Amino acid sequence: MSSHSDQPLVPAVWRRHDTEILPLWRERLCAEMGPTVASRYAAGLFFEDRRRPIAQWFNPALGAALLVGIETSAEWPVQRFGLFYAPASGGVIRVHTTIHEWYLRTPKQSPTEEEAFAQAINSAESFLQVEMDFI
Repeated sequence: MSSHSDQPLVPAVWRRHDTEILPLWRERLCAEMGPTVASRYAAGLFFEDRRRPIAQWFNPALGAALLVGIETSAEWPVQRFGLFYAPASGGVIRVHTTIHEWYLRTPKQSPTEEEAFAQAINSAESFLQVEMDFI
């Protein structure tokens, strides 16, 4: 496990908010895809707020957000964390990074769910650092 100093620092304008999925995800997806398709996107992640863990950052000044959440159906043998970005300009973008997954049939073998989640958070924090260079 890497030390805290190896992890990127999140710019101060981004606030962590992990308690519930922000309503802006659902609103943007419905506007973009319609309610029926949006409800199934990423295995219903943005509608049911049931799959845990999540990590989420919000930039209130921009109305932008970044989410790390489980994007695969619970029945799949391979589970995966996805990164989703809601830019200030609107919409929702799937951020393509290293794949952060684990296997339900071998939950104690590496990569575990906890390892995959920690790696996905590192990818998200790196994304926020890069994104701030373009704002």
